[in-house]
Formats: sequence, C-alpha cells, structure tokens
Amino acid sequence: MGGIVKPPGSSGDTFAAVAPVRLDLAGGWTDVPPFSEREGGVVVTAAVRLFARAEVLLGGRGFRLVSEDLHDELEVSDSAGLVRDGRLDLLKAGLRMLPVGACTVTTRSEAPPGSGLGSSGALDVALVAALSSARGESPDPVAIAETACHLEAVEAGIPGGRQDQFASAHGGFLRLDFRDPDAEVQRLKLDAAFTADLARRMLLCYTSASHFSGTTIARVMRSYEQGDRNVVAAFHGLRDVAESMVTALAAADFAAIGRLLSENWTHQQALDPKMCTEEMARLERALLAAGALGGKAAGSGAGGCMFFLTPDDPAGVIEAATACGVRLLPVRWAMRGVYQC
Repeated sequence: MGGIVKPPGSSGDTFAAVAPVRLDLAGGWTDVPPFSEREGGVVVTAAVRLFARAEVLLGGRGFRLVSEDLHDELEVSDSAGLVRDGRLDLLKAGLRMLPVGACTVTTRSEAPPGSGLGSSGALDVALVAALSSARGESPDPVAIAETACHLEAVEAGIPGGRQDQFASAHGGFLRLDFRDPDAEVQRLKLDAAFTADLARRMLLCYTSASHFSGTTIARVMRSYEQGDRNVVAAFHGLRDVAESMVTALAAADFAAIGRLLSENWTHQQALDPKMCTEEMARLERALLAAGALGGKAAGSGAGGCMFFLTPDDPAGVIEAATACGVRLLPVRWAMRGVYQC
C-alpha cells in the first residue's frame, strides 16, 4: 500500500484507529458502478464527529472477532476459518487482506445501526489503519481508502459505492470525482464561520435502522443498465446537484444548500420509491412545514437518518422533530480523517 514501513508489532501489542462517518450532502449513488465506470460520478461529503473504532490486540490462539455494535463475538482457530459466511465478514476480510497472525479484533461505532452515515465504510477505514499499523505500515489516506473499498466490495462482497471510505480516510468537506478505477479527492476550502453556522443549522434525525439492502442496489443498477429513462435521468440529476452543491457551499448560500438537499432527495426517490418510508415522509412534511430549508436521507434511505437545514433560528424545526419522536444526533464536523490512537 505504500507509505512508511516500521517494525511490525509483537504479541501483547495493541493497535487502534478511529475514523469519522459522513453526511453525503449531494451526489450519492453516482459513485456506484456501473454508473461510476461508464459516466463518472460526483459526490460532496462532510465528515462528522461520530467515529468508528477498530482495535487489534496481537497474540493469543487463533482469532477472536468482536463487534460491540452487533453484539456478536466469534472465535476462529486458524486462518482457514476466516471465510465469508454472513457473520462479521468485514472483520474477516480485513484479516485475510492484511494478516497479522493470531489476534483479537474489536470494533464499535458511535453512529446508531443502519444510520445511513457510512458507518461500515468508516469501520473499513479504521480496520485497515489499525491492521496496517500492526504490520508496521503507515499508508497514506488515499491508499487506506482504496484498500478499504476493496475490503468491503470485493473481499466482503458488500455492494455499494466508494464515497464512504474516502470521506472517512480524509475527513473535512470533500468533492469526490469517481471514474472507476480512478478517484479524485478535492478538499473544499470553506470559511470557518460558515461551517460553524452550517453545523449549528444542520439537524440530524435518526428515524430507525435502515432496511436498505444489496438487492435494491442491484435492482436500481439493473434499471440503469437497461436504459430506464427515469433512472438514467435521476443519476444525471444527482450528479448535477453535486456540482451545484460545491458552488453553493463556496458561496455560503444557505437557501441554495437547502434547495439542493431536497432536490437531491427527489432524485434519490426516483431511483427507487422504497427509499422513503412512511416515517421519513411524515418527518419531512413536518419539518418543512416548520420552516426547514430542505433535507434528505443520509445514504441510501429506507430508514436510518435524515438531515435538514434549518433557518437561522432552528428552534421551531427542532421542536417539530422532537414531536415526531426521532432521535437527534449531534453535528460537529470532523476536519481530520482516520488516525491511529
């Protein structure tokens, strides 16, 4: 993977890394193949200070895998048992790709399950960073992101795009251009006072665990490949919104940002109507009626989080969200990406 090489760890040594999740402000889905291969995708992300953590303790007998979020624990006697079978596949994939010998791997995330905030991508990144450190390697953020993408999509067999891993590896506000296999990362240089105000006015609402699945991704992409006009138009619309979002952020134009969030959500739902649950629809109606400037689902949808841009005084929108019974999550930007701790 490149980077600095140091002596690998030995039995009893512990290596840990944390990586932030993200808000996908615009353009999500355009990073998913085959659209990203054929036409190129553009995604705008902002990393958020809700972290995934991976810890590797070297030594012991075989492999002990612990996911605190899933309340699952698995012991495997040797590397032959690190097979993909639907149970802790991300952790197994990491140990297959970046072997460190007998160890205990423990993971956890501050984001709720099925949040749509890219927590699995953040976990990929944290896991790659922790295992790399245990191997005496210090890859740069691009190498970590690329390895994490391969870990999830190929080794673990989980379909999806690549924005989550790049957002977690780099942190901050990013424009991500995907023309598979290439990815270009542009850090957006925004005024600090504006980003602070944006965080204050961004309301992140957890509705429930997402029920989105790989079958939905397959269905959407099959429609795209078959030339479904509505789906193709939605993909192009999502990419156009991302281009416009870069301009709106640079101009600190709150009205435009809010409008673009809602426009992006309209295009998302055109890809598949099941992306919006009844609870999400009720929340959107209530918050827009209370004065929100716009909003969308985080990630793919079908549950998980929605986020909304409030007016300068967010009190009315917060009150409406509370009345809907959703869980409000803090929004604090993570300007730093993955790091070892």
